[in-house]
Amino acid sequence: MARKLWIILSVIFLSSQIKSQLAVLHISSDSAEREYCLVYNHKLTNISSSLNSAAEYQLVNLTSSHLCNASTSYPNVRGKAVVVMRDQCEFGRKLVVAESLGASVLLIASTQSMSSPSVNESEYGKVSIPLALMRYSDFLSAQKTFSDKMKVRLYAPSVPVFDASIIALLVIAVFTVAMGGFWSGAVESEKLSAGVCASGGEQKTDSGDLTLYSPLKVVLFVLLMCGMLVLMYFFYKWLVYVIIAIFCLASATALYSCLDALLTKLGCAACSFSVRDSTCSVRSLLLGAVCVTVAVVWGVYRNEDRWIWILQDLLGIAFCLNFMKTITLSNYKICVILLSLLLVYDVFFVFITPFFTKNGESIMVQVALGPGASGEKTDGSMVEVPADPTPSYEKLPVVMRVPRFSAWAQNLCEIQFSILGYGDIIVPGLLVAYCHRFDVWMGNRKRIYFLSCTIAYFVGMIVTFAVMIASKMGQPALLYLVPFTLLTSAVVAWRRKEMKQFWAGTTYEVLDSAREPLMQGGEPGYASTGGKC
Repeated sequence: MARKLWIILSVIFLSSQIKSQLAVLHISSDSAEREYCLVYNHKLTNISSSLNSAAEYQLVNLTSSHLCNASTSYPNVRGKAVVVMRDQCEFGRKLVVAESLGASVLLIASTQSMSSPSVNESEYGKVSIPLALMRYSDFLSAQKTFSDKMKVRLYAPSVPVFDASIIALLVIAVFTVAMGGFWSGAVESEKLSAGVCASGGEQKTDSGDLTLYSPLKVVLFVLLMCGMLVLMYFFYKWLVYVIIAIFCLASATALYSCLDALLTKLGCAACSFSVRDSTCSVRSLLLGAVCVTVAVVWGVYRNEDRWIWILQDLLGIAFCLNFMKTITLSNYKICVILLSLLLVYDVFFVFITPFFTKNGESIMVQVALGPGASGEKTDGSMVEVPADPTPSYEKLPVVMRVPRFSAWAQNLCEIQFSILGYGDIIVPGLLVAYCHRFDVWMGNRKRIYFLSCTIAYFVGMIVTFAVMIASKMGQPALLYLVPFTLLTSAVVAWRRKEMKQFWAGTTYEVLDSAREPLMQGGEPGYASTGGKC
């Protein structure tokens, strides 16, 4: 039954399509052809869904006028497509004049951002010719390429509800969470093998790791995140550059940590040499140079959307992995407090804040995507395309981004991305990492906690994307990921009769006043490699 339901849902998602407000202008001549972005209103204008079925028209350049006065003398445009300039009069007036002249298509060249054109509701049934907006810069480019001998066809391909970029994001997320959790457990196993006791107190180890144990500090951390998000919303213009600089530094450090650990695991020699009584590693120098170069290249070309997303995702994966390995949660109680608070945080800033903002946009979406990414914030019913295809606004590097593969028309206008926030990876990843460390402490060779929590994260991500596709709007992923991962790990602990140990975490009990670890009496011993501390 479950298999049949999965197949039915897959067929629905793969076959369902939605009408976009973006179309394609195909311009051709005897020797060349190119395509440009159009913005139209599918409720007002009926455009062919494919290039092969689209009618071809001769294009007449009327950009020297605005087509607002029917008494003005115009060249013969009967049965042709005309392009005129925006402004001076409403779209409805331009349509009336174009139809009176016998034009078959009306294109309006715009020097400002373009949104879906509209006319008075009483005129919807009277429109008989296609109306669309195009960038004036695109028209000038077409003139240089084709001169005045241009033939045009308009078509608006339907956009599938399901896009393969979602699969790519799913793979990135699950891989990062699984590897981050595995790395954290592997480091814990090495510590126990070396006879180093795990501490339940908040302290930094020699490797710079930080363990969180205090509920109060977790609450303060979440409140700090709320304050930072609100500050970013009101002072985005300035703070975005601070975050970009911090990301470059943190991601370069994280990438170095990941690559260094990988090379160490592979057994690559460090090849050290001495300089004035100081020992330097050739491998460290080369890795440092590579990581800094990658971060600098991203920082310089961060707005080149067509390819820079690859570097951003690479640095983002390294950042998340290093975060999950460095920041550890001491017990399941801390995991419950942190994940529950962040679930409320995520839901509040996505679903509740639109009731308080002037534009009805959630603070979370506004900050994550930037103030100018309106095309990525809607379900396609309304769009806004900038007059300049080069982004004029900065975006925060806090999301994994993968271009939507099937959105050809949209990508002509402005590349559309499927996105997933780093928090949707890191927050459940901290619980997965704790589960792996607990497996190590309990000597579970099958890593039952780690595997079950990772699978729960995978299922939670599938549910998140399914709801997003069904509702055609972005979702606070933690709303689904937190219950799946917390409940699954709790059920495993309950079934194995280890809930007491799982809740308490390490073999230490920490007193806030003295901040000294005390031996817990009567607790069963942990992994045989480390023994009790």
